[in-house]
Amino acid sequence: MKRDTGYNTKQKEKLIDYLMRNREKHTNVQEISAYLASEGSPLGTATIYRQLDKLVEAGTVRKFVIDGKVGACYQYIENTDECREHFHLKCMRCGKLIHLNCDHLMGINDHIAEHHGFIIDPSQTVFYGVCSECRDAEGSEGRG
Repeated sequence: MKRDTGYNTKQKEKLIDYLMRNREKHTNVQEISAYLASEGSPLGTATIYRQLDKLVEAGTVRKFVIDGKVGACYQYIENTDECREHFHLKCMRCGKLIHLNCDHLMGINDHIAEHHGFIIDPSQTVFYGVCSECRDAEGSEGRG
């Protein structure tokens, strides 16, 4: 994996460290900024965006843009080839990102390509909902 994106600074190293430790979730610039400030290495949001753009360009980080109203989310990628081969599930309650290897969904991908002439990029396809842990926790709170 290519991680060299130019001059290394302490802040950039902390940014990458934060992304790596939070690789199971999408994070945004505000969360990154708050983390860096709490670590004594504050960075302006413009600088964070620039660093993230470089990491995205280098293939180290994936950028998710949900819609034009909410800022982009970012995720550290361990194995870019692996992530291109499956869809993702995102819990709207806890923020967990689940890598979904499902032959059934890949069949839908094949169907859309064959019958509709459209190629889906699974690495950019995210289904939003509520994970089983959050549903279970919700159920146990209602029983108390």
